[in-house]
Amino acid sequence: MPLAARLLAATRARTRRATGLAVHRAWRWVQERGAVSNRQPGPYRFHALGDGSTLAFPLGTVFNEQSIAIGPFCIIGERVTMSAGFLPGLDLGPEPVIRIGGGCVIGRGSHLVGHQSIVLGDDVWTGPNVYISDQAHEYRDTTLPIGKQWPRNEPVEIGSGSWIGTGAVILPGARLGRNVVVAAGSVVRGEVPDFAVVAGAPARVVRSYSELDGWQPPFRYEAPQPLPEGVTAEQLRALVGWDLRPPAGG
Repeated sequence: MPLAARLLAATRARTRRATGLAVHRAWRWVQERGAVSNRQPGPYRFHALGDGSTLAFPLGTVFNEQSIAIGPFCIIGERVTMSAGFLPGLDLGPEPVIRIGGGCVIGRGSHLVGHQSIVLGDDVWTGPNVYISDQAHEYRDTTLPIGKQWPRNEPVEIGSGSWIGTGAVILPGARLGRNVVVAAGSVVRGEVPDFAVVAGAPARVVRSYSELDGWQPPFRYEAPQPLPEGVTAEQLRALVGWDLRPPAGG
């Protein structure tokens, strides 16, 4: 390859790298400035937005946020929809329609669609693309399109410490107890007791805990062992059995 062609190719490669780096730096700047918190609320005026809580940018659809209360130290992922009522601009009264407790994590692309009452306790975590709503379509009149029939509202409650897996759907009227696991892709309705694992569509209890019997059915694997306090990096490498050091010259 002639020298001029090599120089042109090298220049183009450097330009591509520099452009890519500039784009990523610019997007990171936009994400940081666009994130919503109580110190940086942007155009939003939530009923409550606790200290240390952040809504990542870009946000999903958010309207009637004056009827949404978010506790402290929550992480709301990118493109999460949180809506109260049918349309923006509604006066839904003095009490929040959606209440999110402290320490919650809402996975990216999830939807919380409230019309009457959705309550998440403290430390509820969800995977991505979870759908939670307290309203369902009604279908009684065969002469009307289903979307034009008056819907049905039933409050939803998710107990503290629960984990909602990726793609799960929490239907109107669902009441989950404390420390409940909802398997990915499940569709949950009705009551779920404390300390239960549910799976399926519709979801059913596949594992539960009681003080008398422990976990039933029993686990087939050993519990992970937590690291002892004060462990050093060298001890960790020995414990894991991997050489975590970078290669020589790297």
